[in-house]
Amino acid sequence: MSFAEEALQAVRKTLTEVLAGRPAPIFDFVDPRFKEHCGLFVTLKKHGELRGCIGLVRGIEPLSQAIGEMAVAAATHDPRFSPVRLNELPDIDIEISVLTPMSKVTDVSEIKIGRDGLMLQYRGHSGLLLPQVPIEWNWDVEEFLENLCHKAGLTPGSHLQPGATLLKFSADIFSENRHSSV
Repeated sequence: MSFAEEALQAVRKTLTEVLAGRPAPIFDFVDPRFKEHCGLFVTLKKHGELRGCIGLVRGIEPLSQAIGEMAVAAATHDPRFSPVRLNELPDIDIEISVLTPMSKVTDVSEIKIGRDGLMLQYRGHSGLLLPQVPIEWNWDVEEFLENLCHKAGLTPGSHLQPGATLLKFSADIFSENRHSSV
């Protein structure tokens, strides 16, 4: 079984158990990547629409621990949504993004749509958009940056302000795609 398959199965099993009111299962992961400390996001989509997304920007714990925690957080603690119910799970697609370390963007010409995710930090605000987001919304770099500023609760162009920090990263992204839209 591949790393992606093992991760996706772990997330689905964890959500099934926790949303049914049972303890989260403990897994004996085979792939050594689960020992790595990486940023990680778990995204849940229902009928192609976002239903929850929570993650860790940086690896503060092994993926083996973080993956279940982020799955439960995405389903039950994303403040944009009501908690996912067990009866919704059959309609939910799981997507996992394992992040690379971040590096500072010195010029927006460095940003490549489809490769880079972005994080903006400015005046106590921060926002992050995963690499797949501008593809899903058909954004160019300018729209990507505008929406990143919005996500951070800032005005468009805030990434250009003195003191603003713009970071880029890439991600290994895998999804169940059980309910692909046609």
